[in-house]
Amino acid sequence: MISTSDFKKGLTIELKGEIYGIVDFLHVKPGKGGAFVRTKLKNVKSGLVVDKTFRAGEKMEQAIIERKNMQYLYTDGDSFYFMDKDNYEQITLPKTHLSEMKDFLKEGNDVEIIFCKGEVIGAELPYFMNLKIVDTVPGVKGNTVSGALKPATLETGAIIQVPLFVKTGDVIKVDTREKKYMERV
Repeated sequence: MISTSDFKKGLTIELKGEIYGIVDFLHVKPGKGGAFVRTKLKNVKSGLVVDKTFRAGEKMEQAIIERKNMQYLYTDGDSFYFMDKDNYEQITLPKTHLSEMKDFLKEGNDVEIIFCKGEVIGAELPYFMNLKIVDTVPGVKGNTVSGALKPATLETGAIIQVPLFVKTGDVIKVDTREKKYMERV
């Protein structure tokens, strides 16, 4: 059991049978009445963010999560297949668990799978990935403004905005959290 005084960003708690991660919190001591803690909680399964207020000192169950580095193997219909690199055990995840990241999944890439009580509750890509551009229009010299961008299709099928000097066949570094071009590799 943990108390509201133990709250910190990234901590996971169990509330009404659901697991939430603390996105933000604020201890408030009004002039009149008891202190309370205002929080933003993110449901780790659905991704839904809710605002919740707790009384100061209120106790709840901490959700212990385990993270495993696994390798993405392939997709088959509505399922994704991953392999534990330590014991070669394979797991299958439905597309609903990976809705945000499926645009950047590439066979052989490492993905961090998040477990709670033996059940998969989520997955995270590495923050940065090197991906090859398979299609983009050529940049025209002379009609540019500083910072001009054009769409580019990556080898995973994702479409992101890149600078005009980037061409088909280039390998670029992509921020997977913001789906944004970082630099040419």
